[in-house]
Amino acid sequence: MWACLRFLHWPLQALGELGGTQPVAVVDGQSPRLRIACANAQALKSGVRIGHALAAAQALCPRLRLLRRDEVAERRSLEALAAWAYRYSADVCLSPPDALLLEVGRSLSLFGGWPALQRRLRGELAALGYVHNLVAAPNATAARVLAATHDGLAIAMQAPLLRALDVLPLAAGGLDENVVAALCGMGFRTLREVFRLPRAELARRVGPAVLDHLDRLRGLGAERLPRYRPPDRFERRIDLDHGVESGTALLFPLRRLVGELALFLAARDGGVQRFALVFGHERTATTRIDIGFLDPVREAATLFGLSRSRLERVELPAPVHALTLRADELPPMCALHGDLFDRASSEALDWPALAERLRARLGDTAVQGIASLGDHRPECAWRSVPIAPAGGAARAPVRMDAEAETASPPLRPFWLLSRPRPLRPAPNEILGGPERIESGWWDGGDQRRDYYLVRTRAGQRAWAFVEAGATDGWMLHGWFA
Repeated sequence: MWACLRFLHWPLQALGELGGTQPVAVVDGQSPRLRIACANAQALKSGVRIGHALAAAQALCPRLRLLRRDEVAERRSLEALAAWAYRYSADVCLSPPDALLLEVGRSLSLFGGWPALQRRLRGELAALGYVHNLVAAPNATAARVLAATHDGLAIAMQAPLLRALDVLPLAAGGLDENVVAALCGMGFRTLREVFRLPRAELARRVGPAVLDHLDRLRGLGAERLPRYRPPDRFERRIDLDHGVESGTALLFPLRRLVGELALFLAARDGGVQRFALVFGHERTATTRIDIGFLDPVREAATLFGLSRSRLERVELPAPVHALTLRADELPPMCALHGDLFDRASSEALDWPALAERLRARLGDTAVQGIASLGDHRPECAWRSVPIAPAGGAARAPVRMDAEAETASPPLRPFWLLSRPRPLRPAPNEILGGPERIESGWWDGGDQRRDYYLVRTRAGQRAWAFVEAGATDGWMLHGWFA
Protein backbone atom coordinates (compact mmCIF):
# COMPACT_ATOMS: atom_id res chain seq x y z
CA MET A 1 0.00 0.00 0.00
CA TRP A 2 1.50 3.29 -1.12
CA ALA A 3 0.68 6.72 0.27
CA CYS A 4 1.30 9.85 -1.76
CA LEU A 5 1.81 13.26 -0.20
CA ARG A 6 1.35 15.95 -2.80
CA PHE A 7 2.18 19.47 -1.64
CA LEU A 8 -0.08 22.14 -3.07
CA HIS A 9 1.34 25.39 -4.44
CA TRP A 10 4.78 23.87 -3.99
CA PRO A 11 6.86 26.67 -5.61
CA LEU A 12 5.46 29.05 -2.97
CA GLN A 13 5.66 26.58 -0.08
CA ALA A 14 9.30 25.77 -0.86
CA LEU A 15 10.09 29.50 -0.60
CA GLY A 16 8.07 29.85 2.62
CA GLU A 17 5.72 32.35 1.02
CA LEU A 18 2.35 30.58 0.88
CA GLY A 19 0.81 32.44 3.82
CA GLY A 20 0.57 36.15 4.44
CA THR A 21 -1.84 38.85 3.40
CA GLN A 22 0.07 40.25 0.43
CA PRO A 23 -0.58 38.91 -3.10
CA VAL A 24 2.45 36.81 -4.10
CA ALA A 25 3.18 34.86 -7.27
CA VAL A 26 6.07 32.78 -8.58
CA VAL A 27 7.18 33.36 -12.16
CA ASP A 28 8.92 30.83 -14.38
CA GLY A 29 10.44 30.83 -17.84
CA GLN A 30 12.82 33.09 -19.70
CA SER A 31 12.38 36.81 -20.22
CA PRO A 32 10.40 38.22 -21.99
CA ARG A 33 8.14 35.13 -21.83
CA LEU A 34 7.77 34.92 -18.07
CA ARG A 35 4.63 33.13 -16.91
CA ILE A 36 2.89 32.73 -13.57
CA ALA A 37 3.78 29.29 -12.19
CA CYS A 38 2.05 29.59 -8.81
CA ALA A 39 0.05 32.20 -6.87
CA ASN A 40 -1.28 32.47 -3.33
CA ALA A 41 -4.93 32.95 -2.37
CA GLN A 42 -4.72 36.76 -2.30
CA ALA A 43 -3.33 36.85 -5.84
CA LEU A 44 -5.95 34.41 -7.10
CA LYS A 45 -8.71 36.60 -5.63
CA SER A 46 -7.36 39.48 -7.73
CA GLY A 47 -7.80 37.46 -10.92
CA VAL A 48 -4.24 36.18 -11.35
CA ARG A 49 -4.16 32.68 -12.85
CA ILE A 50 -1.54 30.03 -13.51
CA GLY A 51 -0.09 30.53 -16.98
CA HIS A 52 -0.80 34.25 -17.16
CA ALA A 53 1.85 36.36 -18.79
CA LEU A 54 3.73 38.60 -16.39
CA ALA A 55 2.30 41.80 -17.85
CA ALA A 56 -1.26 40.48 -17.62
CA ALA A 57 -0.83 39.44 -14.01
CA GLN A 58 0.58 42.84 -13.03
CA ALA A 59 -2.27 44.58 -14.80
CA LEU A 60 -4.82 42.53 -12.83
CA CYS A 61 -2.99 43.02 -9.51
CA PRO A 62 -0.65 46.05 -9.35
CA ARG A 63 0.39 45.13 -5.76
CA LEU A 64 1.48 41.66 -6.86
CA ARG A 65 4.82 40.62 -5.33
CA LEU A 66 6.82 38.50 -7.74
CA LEU A 67 9.33 35.77 -6.87
CA ARG A 68 11.56 33.84 -9.22
CA ARG A 69 11.02 30.08 -9.16
CA ASP A 70 13.79 28.29 -7.29
CA GLU A 71 13.89 24.63 -8.33
CA VAL A 72 16.94 24.02 -6.14
CA ALA A 73 15.01 25.18 -3.08
CA GLU A 74 12.08 22.99 -4.09
CA ARG A 75 14.34 19.94 -4.33
CA ARG A 76 16.00 20.68 -0.97
CA SER A 77 12.66 21.15 0.76
CA LEU A 78 11.33 17.93 -0.75
CA GLU A 79 14.43 16.07 0.52
CA ALA A 80 13.90 17.55 3.98
CA LEU A 81 10.35 16.22 3.98
CA ALA A 82 11.61 12.85 2.77
CA ALA A 83 13.88 12.77 5.81
CA TRP A 84 10.85 13.44 8.00
CA ALA A 85 8.81 10.72 6.27
CA TYR A 86 11.62 8.20 6.66
CA ARG A 87 10.55 7.53 10.24
CA TYR A 88 7.23 6.12 8.98
CA SER A 89 8.54 3.91 6.20
CA ALA A 90 11.80 2.40 5.04
CA ASP A 91 10.64 2.90 1.42
CA VAL A 92 10.40 6.63 0.73
CA CYS A 93 10.62 7.89 -2.84
CA LEU A 94 10.90 11.41 -4.17
CA SER A 95 8.39 12.25 -6.88
CA PRO A 96 9.50 15.66 -8.15
CA PRO A 97 8.56 18.34 -8.30
CA ASP A 98 5.98 18.32 -5.51
CA ALA A 99 5.24 14.84 -4.10
CA LEU A 100 6.53 12.07 -1.85
CA LEU A 101 5.67 8.38 -2.01
CA LEU A 102 5.70 6.12 1.07
CA GLU A 103 5.17 2.38 1.21
CA VAL A 104 2.99 2.13 4.33
CA GLY A 105 1.52 -1.36 4.07
CA ARG A 106 4.17 -2.78 6.41
CA SER A 107 3.77 0.15 8.82
CA LEU A 108 0.03 -0.01 9.40
CA SER A 109 0.14 -2.48 12.28
CA LEU A 110 2.88 -0.43 13.96
CA PHE A 111 0.89 2.82 13.86
CA GLY A 112 -2.57 1.38 14.50
CA GLY A 113 -4.01 1.22 10.98
CA TRP A 114 -4.42 3.68 8.15
CA PRO A 115 -6.79 6.15 9.91
CA ALA A 116 -4.37 6.55 12.83
CA LEU A 117 -1.35 6.87 10.55
CA GLN A 118 -3.16 9.38 8.36
CA ARG A 119 -4.05 11.53 11.38
CA ARG A 120 -0.45 11.45 12.54
CA LEU A 121 0.93 12.41 9.13
CA ARG A 122 -1.55 15.25 8.71
CA GLY A 123 -1.01 16.54 12.23
CA GLU A 124 2.75 16.77 11.89
CA LEU A 125 2.56 18.36 8.45
CA ALA A 126 0.05 20.91 9.74
CA ALA A 127 2.39 21.75 12.62
CA LEU A 128 5.19 22.25 10.07
CA GLY A 129 2.94 24.50 7.97
CA TYR A 130 2.68 22.35 4.81
CA VAL A 131 -0.55 22.25 2.77
CA HIS A 132 -0.99 18.89 1.08
CA ASN A 133 -3.19 16.16 -0.39
CA LEU A 134 -2.87 12.63 1.01
CA VAL A 135 -4.00 9.54 -0.91
CA ALA A 136 -3.33 5.81 -0.47
CA ALA A 137 -3.52 3.19 -3.24
CA PRO A 138 -2.22 -0.32 -4.03
CA ASN A 139 0.59 1.01 -6.24
CA ALA A 140 2.74 4.12 -6.27
CA THR A 141 1.82 5.33 -9.76
CA ALA A 142 -1.90 5.29 -9.00
CA ALA A 143 -1.37 7.02 -5.65
CA ARG A 144 0.61 9.80 -7.38
CA VAL A 145 -2.06 10.31 -10.06
CA LEU A 146 -5.02 10.25 -7.66
CA ALA A 147 -3.32 12.71 -5.25
CA ALA A 148 -3.49 15.37 -7.97
CA THR A 149 -7.30 15.45 -7.79
CA HIS A 150 -8.25 13.82 -4.46
CA ASP A 151 -7.53 14.28 -0.78
CA GLY A 152 -8.22 11.66 1.88
CA LEU A 153 -8.93 8.87 -0.61
CA ALA A 154 -7.70 5.44 0.54
CA ILE A 155 -8.07 2.38 -1.76
CA ALA A 156 -6.78 -1.01 -0.65
CA MET A 157 -8.19 -3.36 -3.33
CA GLN A 158 -7.71 -3.60 -7.09
CA ALA A 159 -11.38 -3.38 -8.16
CA PRO A 160 -12.12 -0.06 -6.40
CA LEU A 161 -8.84 1.30 -7.81
CA LEU A 162 -9.89 0.55 -11.38
CA ARG A 163 -13.26 2.23 -10.83
CA ALA A 164 -11.56 5.34 -9.45
CA LEU A 165 -9.18 5.48 -12.41
CA ASP A 166 -11.91 4.96 -15.01
CA VAL A 167 -13.64 8.25 -14.23
CA LEU A 168 -10.48 10.36 -14.31
CA PRO A 169 -10.19 12.78 -17.23
CA LEU A 170 -7.19 12.28 -19.50
CA ALA A 171 -5.53 15.48 -18.24
CA ALA A 172 -5.44 14.00 -14.72
CA GLY A 173 -3.91 10.66 -15.76
CA GLY A 174 -0.26 11.68 -15.43
CA LEU A 175 0.26 11.68 -19.20
CA ASP A 176 2.35 14.13 -21.18
CA GLU A 177 0.49 17.18 -22.48
CA ASN A 178 1.18 16.25 -26.12
CA VAL A 179 -0.19 12.74 -25.55
CA VAL A 180 -3.30 14.15 -23.87
CA ALA A 181 -3.84 16.55 -26.77
CA ALA A 182 -3.44 13.73 -29.30
CA LEU A 183 -5.90 11.44 -27.49
CA CYS A 184 -8.43 14.23 -27.09
CA GLY A 185 -8.10 14.89 -30.81
CA MET A 186 -9.08 11.27 -31.38
CA GLY A 187 -12.25 11.79 -29.33
CA PHE A 188 -11.16 10.25 -26.01
CA ARG A 189 -12.08 12.05 -22.79
CA THR A 190 -11.54 9.65 -19.86
CA LEU A 191 -9.07 6.95 -18.93
CA ARG A 192 -11.84 4.31 -19.20
CA GLU A 193 -12.08 4.90 -22.94
CA VAL A 194 -8.32 4.52 -23.35
CA PHE A 195 -8.18 1.38 -21.19
CA ARG A 196 -10.78 -0.30 -23.43
CA LEU A 197 -8.62 -0.01 -26.55
CA PRO A 198 -6.79 -3.15 -27.67
CA ARG A 199 -3.17 -3.11 -26.51
CA ALA A 200 -1.74 -3.32 -30.01
CA GLU A 201 -3.92 -0.45 -31.21
CA LEU A 202 -3.12 1.62 -28.10
CA ALA A 203 0.63 1.04 -28.49
CA ARG A 204 0.43 2.11 -32.15
CA ARG A 205 -1.36 5.34 -31.25
CA VAL A 206 0.54 6.49 -28.14
CA GLY A 207 3.78 4.50 -28.11
CA PRO A 208 5.17 1.85 -25.74
CA ALA A 209 6.26 4.36 -23.03
CA VAL A 210 2.69 5.61 -22.53
CA LEU A 211 1.43 2.03 -22.55
CA ASP A 212 3.89 1.15 -19.77
CA HIS A 213 2.61 4.09 -17.71
CA LEU A 214 -1.00 2.97 -18.12
CA ASP A 215 -0.04 -0.58 -17.11
CA ARG A 216 1.70 0.65 -13.95
CA LEU A 217 -1.33 2.81 -13.20
CA ARG A 218 -3.52 -0.30 -13.07
CA GLY A 219 -0.93 -2.40 -11.24
CA LEU A 220 -0.12 -4.53 -14.31
CA GLY A 221 3.49 -3.44 -14.71
CA ALA A 222 6.54 -3.44 -12.46
CA GLU A 223 7.47 -0.18 -10.75
CA ARG A 224 11.12 0.75 -10.41
CA LEU A 225 11.35 3.55 -7.88
CA PRO A 226 14.64 4.92 -6.48
CA ARG A 227 14.51 4.79 -2.67
CA TYR A 228 15.53 7.79 -0.62
CA ARG A 229 18.41 7.36 1.84
CA PRO A 230 19.31 10.10 4.34
CA PRO A 231 22.81 11.50 3.72
CA ASP A 232 25.57 11.42 6.34
CA ARG A 233 25.69 15.20 6.74
CA PHE A 234 23.19 18.05 6.73
CA GLU A 235 23.41 21.35 4.89
CA ARG A 236 20.58 23.74 4.03
CA ARG A 237 20.68 27.30 2.69
CA ILE A 238 18.01 30.00 2.50
CA ASP A 239 18.57 32.99 0.22
CA LEU A 240 16.88 36.18 1.40
CA ASP A 241 15.18 38.65 -0.93
CA HIS A 242 17.11 41.59 0.51
CA GLY A 243 19.81 42.31 3.06
CA VAL A 244 18.61 41.78 6.64
CA GLU A 245 20.34 43.78 9.35
CA SER A 246 18.29 42.77 12.38
CA GLY A 247 18.86 39.51 14.19
CA THR A 248 15.16 39.40 15.03
CA ALA A 249 14.25 39.31 11.34
CA LEU A 250 16.53 36.29 10.90
CA LEU A 251 14.61 34.20 13.46
CA PHE A 252 11.99 33.08 10.92
CA PRO A 253 14.45 31.52 8.43
CA LEU A 254 16.49 30.22 11.36
CA ARG A 255 13.45 28.43 12.80
CA ARG A 256 12.76 26.88 9.41
CA LEU A 257 16.32 25.60 9.01
CA VAL A 258 16.38 24.21 12.54
CA GLY A 259 13.04 22.51 11.93
CA GLU A 260 14.43 20.81 8.81
CA LEU A 261 17.48 19.70 10.80
CA ALA A 262 15.22 18.19 13.48
CA LEU A 263 13.28 16.27 10.81
CA PHE A 264 16.52 15.02 9.31
CA LEU A 265 17.81 13.83 12.69
CA ALA A 266 14.54 12.11 13.54
CA ALA A 267 14.71 10.15 10.28
CA ARG A 268 18.26 9.00 11.08
CA ASP A 269 17.28 8.26 14.68
CA GLY A 270 20.33 10.31 15.61
CA GLY A 271 21.33 13.64 17.08
CA VAL A 272 23.69 16.53 16.48
CA GLN A 273 26.48 17.63 18.79
CA ARG A 274 27.91 20.47 16.75
CA PHE A 275 26.71 22.59 13.85
CA ALA A 276 27.46 25.94 12.25
CA LEU A 277 25.34 28.90 11.20
CA VAL A 278 26.89 30.77 8.28
CA PHE A 279 25.53 34.24 7.46
CA GLY A 280 26.31 35.30 3.91
CA HIS A 281 26.98 38.96 3.14
CA GLU A 282 27.77 40.78 -0.09
CA ARG A 283 30.90 39.90 -2.08
CA THR A 284 31.21 36.39 -0.60
CA ALA A 285 31.86 37.69 2.94
CA THR A 286 30.49 35.45 5.70
CA THR A 287 29.98 35.37 9.47
CA ARG A 288 30.11 31.97 11.14
CA ILE A 289 28.66 30.93 14.49
CA ASP A 290 29.67 27.51 15.82
CA ILE A 291 27.21 25.90 18.22
CA GLY A 292 28.14 22.85 20.29
CA PHE A 293 26.31 20.70 22.84
CA LEU A 294 27.35 18.56 25.77
CA ASP A 295 25.17 15.69 24.57
CA PRO A 296 23.63 14.88 21.17
CA VAL A 297 20.24 16.58 20.79
CA ARG A 298 17.57 16.62 18.10
CA GLU A 299 14.54 18.45 19.52
CA ALA A 300 13.65 21.45 17.34
CA ALA A 301 12.76 23.63 20.36
CA THR A 302 16.16 23.00 22.00
CA LEU A 303 18.08 23.61 18.78
CA PHE A 304 16.21 26.81 18.02
CA GLY A 305 16.38 28.18 21.58
CA LEU A 306 20.14 27.84 21.83
CA SER A 307 20.68 29.10 18.27
CA ARG A 308 18.58 32.17 19.01
CA SER A 309 20.53 32.86 22.21
CA ARG A 310 23.82 32.70 20.31
CA LEU A 311 22.47 34.93 17.55
CA GLU A 312 21.36 37.55 20.06
CA ARG A 313 24.93 37.85 21.34
CA VAL A 314 26.49 38.34 17.89
CA GLU A 315 26.78 41.71 16.18
CA LEU A 316 26.53 41.13 12.43
CA PRO A 317 29.06 43.27 10.51
CA ALA A 318 26.86 43.68 7.40
CA PRO A 319 23.35 42.91 6.10
CA VAL A 320 22.67 39.20 5.65
CA HIS A 321 21.65 37.94 2.21
CA ALA A 322 21.78 34.17 2.86
CA LEU A 323 21.64 31.83 5.85
CA THR A 324 23.19 28.35 5.85
CA LEU A 325 22.99 25.65 8.51
CA ARG A 326 25.71 23.00 8.26
CA ALA A 327 26.12 19.91 10.46
CA ASP A 328 28.93 17.41 9.79
CA GLU A 329 29.01 15.60 13.15
CA LEU A 330 25.87 13.45 13.56
CA PRO A 331 26.48 10.95 16.38
CA PRO A 332 23.90 8.32 17.34
CA MET A 333 21.21 9.42 19.75
CA CYS A 334 21.11 7.58 23.08
CA ALA A 335 17.94 8.80 24.75
CA LEU A 336 17.69 8.49 28.52
CA HIS A 337 14.52 6.97 29.97
CA GLY A 338 13.13 7.47 33.43
CA ASP A 339 11.41 5.06 35.77
CA LEU A 340 8.64 3.12 34.05
CA PHE A 341 6.27 3.78 36.96
CA ASP A 342 7.37 7.32 37.76
CA ARG A 343 4.30 9.52 37.35
CA ALA A 344 5.81 12.66 38.81
CA SER A 345 6.10 15.46 36.26
CA SER A 346 8.83 18.04 36.41
CA GLU A 347 9.52 21.09 34.32
CA ALA A 348 13.12 21.39 35.53
CA LEU A 349 15.86 21.24 32.92
CA ASP A 350 18.37 18.43 33.10
CA TRP A 351 22.02 19.37 33.57
CA PRO A 352 23.16 19.33 29.90
CA ALA A 353 20.21 21.47 28.76
CA LEU A 354 20.70 23.95 31.62
CA ALA A 355 24.45 24.20 30.98
CA GLU A 356 23.90 24.80 27.26
CA ARG A 357 21.32 27.49 27.92
CA LEU A 358 23.65 29.29 30.34
CA ARG A 359 26.57 29.04 27.94
CA ALA A 360 24.45 30.34 25.07
CA ARG A 361 23.29 33.36 27.06
CA LEU A 362 26.44 34.17 29.06
CA GLY A 363 29.26 32.88 26.88
CA ASP A 364 31.29 29.68 26.53
CA THR A 365 33.50 30.47 29.54
CA ALA A 366 30.67 31.45 31.89
CA VAL A 367 29.99 27.84 32.96
CA GLN A 368 32.99 25.80 34.06
CA GLY A 369 33.54 22.29 35.34
CA ILE A 370 35.83 21.14 38.16
CA ALA A 371 38.74 18.70 37.92
CA SER A 372 40.95 17.39 40.73
CA LEU A 373 44.74 17.80 40.79
CA GLY A 374 47.47 15.78 42.46
CA ASP A 375 48.22 18.32 45.22
CA HIS A 376 47.54 17.89 48.97
CA ARG A 377 47.11 21.62 49.59
CA PRO A 378 43.31 22.21 49.65
CA GLU A 379 43.41 25.44 47.64
CA CYS A 380 45.62 23.79 44.98
CA ALA A 381 43.87 20.42 44.73
CA TRP A 382 41.36 21.47 42.05
CA ARG A 383 41.03 23.67 39.01
CA SER A 384 38.25 24.92 36.76
CA VAL A 385 38.05 23.41 33.28
CA PRO A 386 35.80 24.00 30.25
CA ILE A 387 32.72 21.82 30.18
CA ALA A 388 33.46 18.86 27.94
CA PRO A 389 31.10 16.59 25.99
CA ALA A 390 29.80 13.40 27.55
CA GLY A 391 32.58 11.74 29.50
CA GLY A 392 34.57 14.98 29.94
CA ALA A 393 36.24 16.34 33.04
CA ALA A 394 33.17 18.17 34.27
CA ARG A 395 31.35 14.90 34.79
CA ALA A 396 34.17 12.59 35.85
CA PRO A 397 37.04 14.44 37.59
CA VAL A 398 40.35 12.71 37.17
CA ARG A 399 42.35 11.67 40.22
CA MET A 400 46.04 12.32 39.79
CA ASP A 401 47.15 10.35 42.89
CA ALA A 402 47.02 6.61 42.20
CA GLU A 403 47.33 5.72 45.88
CA ALA A 404 44.19 7.66 46.68
CA GLU A 405 42.16 5.22 44.59
CA THR A 406 42.41 2.56 47.27
CA ALA A 407 42.78 4.71 50.41
CA SER A 408 39.80 6.12 52.29
CA PRO A 409 39.55 9.79 51.31
CA PRO A 410 39.91 12.28 54.19
CA LEU A 411 36.88 14.27 55.25
CA ARG A 412 36.69 17.56 53.41
CA PRO A 413 34.16 20.42 53.71
CA PHE A 414 32.01 21.27 50.72
CA TRP A 415 32.36 24.99 51.49
CA LEU A 416 36.06 25.83 51.27
CA LEU A 417 36.98 29.45 51.92
CA SER A 418 38.99 31.15 49.22
CA ARG A 419 41.49 32.24 51.87
CA PRO A 420 41.95 31.01 55.48
CA ARG A 421 40.99 33.51 58.20
CA PRO A 422 41.47 33.60 61.97
CA LEU A 423 39.01 31.56 64.02
CA ARG A 424 38.05 33.51 67.14
CA PRO A 425 37.30 32.44 69.78
CA ALA A 426 39.14 29.11 69.75
CA PRO A 427 37.02 26.04 68.96
CA ASN A 428 34.94 24.59 71.73
CA GLU A 429 35.55 20.93 70.83
CA ILE A 430 37.84 18.91 68.56
CA LEU A 431 35.85 16.23 66.71
CA GLY A 432 38.58 14.73 64.55
CA GLY A 433 42.21 15.02 63.51
CA PRO A 434 44.89 15.96 63.28
CA GLU A 435 45.66 15.56 59.58
CA ARG A 436 49.07 16.99 58.75
CA ILE A 437 49.65 18.52 55.32
CA GLU A 438 53.22 19.37 54.35
CA SER A 439 53.63 20.41 50.73
CA GLY A 440 54.55 23.18 48.31
CA TRP A 441 58.25 23.63 49.15
CA TRP A 442 59.12 23.45 45.43
CA ASP A 443 56.91 26.34 44.21
CA GLY A 444 57.28 28.89 47.01
CA GLY A 445 53.97 27.96 48.65
CA ASP A 446 55.39 25.85 51.48
CA GLN A 447 52.72 24.71 53.98
CA ARG A 448 53.09 22.75 57.25
CA ARG A 449 49.67 22.55 58.89
CA ASP A 450 47.67 20.31 61.22
CA TYR A 451 43.99 20.20 60.21
CA TYR A 452 41.14 19.38 62.62
CA LEU A 453 37.42 18.87 62.46
CA VAL A 454 36.15 21.18 65.22
CA ARG A 455 32.95 22.50 66.71
CA THR A 456 32.76 26.23 67.38
CA ARG A 457 31.18 27.82 70.43
CA ALA A 458 28.13 28.60 68.26
CA GLY A 459 27.70 24.86 67.55
CA GLN A 460 28.96 24.97 63.91
CA ARG A 461 31.20 22.27 62.45
CA ALA A 462 34.31 23.72 60.85
CA TRP A 463 37.56 22.68 59.24
CA ALA A 464 40.46 24.55 60.90
CA PHE A 465 44.20 24.24 61.25
CA VAL A 466 47.15 25.39 63.29
CA GLU A 467 50.77 25.46 62.30
CA ALA A 468 52.43 22.07 62.59
CA GLY A 469 53.15 21.30 66.27
CA ALA A 470 51.31 24.43 67.58
CA THR A 471 48.30 24.48 69.92
CA ASP A 472 46.96 27.97 69.27
CA GLY A 473 46.59 30.42 66.37
CA TRP A 474 43.56 28.67 64.87
CA MET A 475 42.74 29.45 61.21
CA LEU A 476 39.36 28.67 59.64
CA HIS A 477 39.54 27.06 56.17
CA GLY A 478 36.05 25.63 55.55
CA TRP A 479 32.55 24.87 56.84
CA PHE A 480 30.66 21.61 57.06
CA ALA A 481 26.90 21.54 56.59
